[in-house]
Amino acid sequence: MDKIIIKGRRRLRGTVAASGAKNSALPILAATLLAGGKCVIKNIPQLSDIATMLKILKLLGMKVAFKNNSVTVEPFDDKPHETPYKLVSTMRASICVLGPLLAKRGLARVSLPGGCVIGPRPIDLHIKGLKSLGARITLDKGYVVAKKKRLKGSHIYLGGSFGSSVLATANTMMAATLADGKTVIENAACEPEVVDLARFLVKMGARIEGIGSPRVEIEGVKRLKGAEHTIICDRIESVTYLAAGIITKGDVTVKGAQIGHMTAVADKFKEAGAVIKKVDGGVRAYCDRDLKPIDVTTLPYPGFPTDLQAQMMALMGVARGICVITEKIYPERFMHVSELARMGAQIILERPSAIVKGVRRLIGAPVMASDLRASASLVLAGLVAEGETEITRVYHLDRGYEMMDKKLSELGADIRRVRE
Repeated sequence: MDKIIIKGRRRLRGTVAASGAKNSALPILAATLLAGGKCVIKNIPQLSDIATMLKILKLLGMKVAFKNNSVTVEPFDDKPHETPYKLVSTMRASICVLGPLLAKRGLARVSLPGGCVIGPRPIDLHIKGLKSLGARITLDKGYVVAKKKRLKGSHIYLGGSFGSSVLATANTMMAATLADGKTVIENAACEPEVVDLARFLVKMGARIEGIGSPRVEIEGVKRLKGAEHTIICDRIESVTYLAAGIITKGDVTVKGAQIGHMTAVADKFKEAGAVIKKVDGGVRAYCDRDLKPIDVTTLPYPGFPTDLQAQMMALMGVARGICVITEKIYPERFMHVSELARMGAQIILERPSAIVKGVRRLIGAPVMASDLRASASLVLAGLVAEGETEITRVYHLDRGYEMMDKKLSELGADIRRVRE
């Protein structure tokens, strides 16, 4: 197992390239199950979650080749229909093969993802969407079993306790592309990653209107063809590097980042006293002053992303004052709080909120990553802390950040990865 060691208090400066969006790549790779021919997906990041999805596709009878951040997928056996728990348990996004398998092969047996460190993440909306299309769904020994004779278009409301669901929208939309008649999804997720998936499906021959809006209409077709597509840049990774520039009072540009995908975050950065703006080919952020405290509430897109809550908490940990960070998507997503406290952060939990009192300095310490975005918050804290920070269990980080240590080194960070 690897660990990351950071010596803090160095201002980050320079330009770094954004990788492809993991949360876009995973459902798009799953969507290749719908195709009748070869698909070529470009700008795929080299991440452990991507490796897991490619293993799943191979088990499901797909020929897969991954080279130079490009994946070629081609069907050769349409009989496999089961994804085992051993793989699904490592990555919840693997549930997004459920819709394509059902629509294309008529049967899907997908393991339930299991527990999650950031709290309950049920698949009730996935099941609701597919049942509305006419699927028969049962649970059998920890597996979701979905069957169909034929899928029929339907009018579906996909609202949940915490708003829309990205993967439930993706699963329902993918299945609806091969259903008879029109499907209307109300309260569809509007994230850029959902838009990216829809555009790929259109290239395959799907008929979709309302892309990027809460009301999506899909007119089913008989078959989908193979297609070529380039994944959008990862907005969560991009903002994390911009935050690294801000927290170290540096100046960072992320090449390929799109400011239109991060409007809520840009607004909060500006409110905190940083400068963030669109530049030729990317987004630049810099700050030469102490951060002001700001209150943050996570919401579905275009609101402030839950995947950036932990990173914002690291920034607010060194702001000059008190702020409140409220988690409206995953109320239990605060595993990073105790580790930030080991570095001197002053945070009081009153779920679903965290009250953060900024401190003059954080102190490097041994800390442990608990999940993907918590890992990123500890890296940000380590960049600004005095002394040395040692982060263990960084395999979480490798799920969503491509060569993060190397990219931060390019910006001037004193960071290294070592084998434990």
